[in-house]
Amino acid sequence: MDNKEFAKKLEFRTRQFGISIIKISSLLPQTVEAKVIKNQITKSGTSIGANYREANRSRSQRDFKNKIKISESEASETEYWIEIIKDLNWIENEKLNPVIKETKELLALFTAIANKL
Repeated sequence: MDNKEFAKKLEFRTRQFGISIIKISSLLPQTVEAKVIKNQITKSGTSIGANYREANRSRSQRDFKNKIKISESEASETEYWIEIIKDLNWIENEKLNPVIKETKELLALFTAIANKL
């Protein structure tokens, strides 16, 4: 798989991840505390793909690296919010585990990409 094909597949994957984060956030309780976390995880989870898409349309190598590092940071933040949701038992593990797995994989991917730049 060449870089262009990889980029296209990762863009799709991050978009699908954003959708899954929105669906997970809709399952959170309707408490004041959960609404704060819902806002945070929705922003960070959808930002991963948005920044990756911007990276692929960057004007320079430096701009590309910056956007990749932002995607990496947003993936890490999303992992944090998912851990809180899991620790609070707000969502059943069966629904949360696939999102946890994908979050870890995306974080590992963006970390690896950033380290190679």
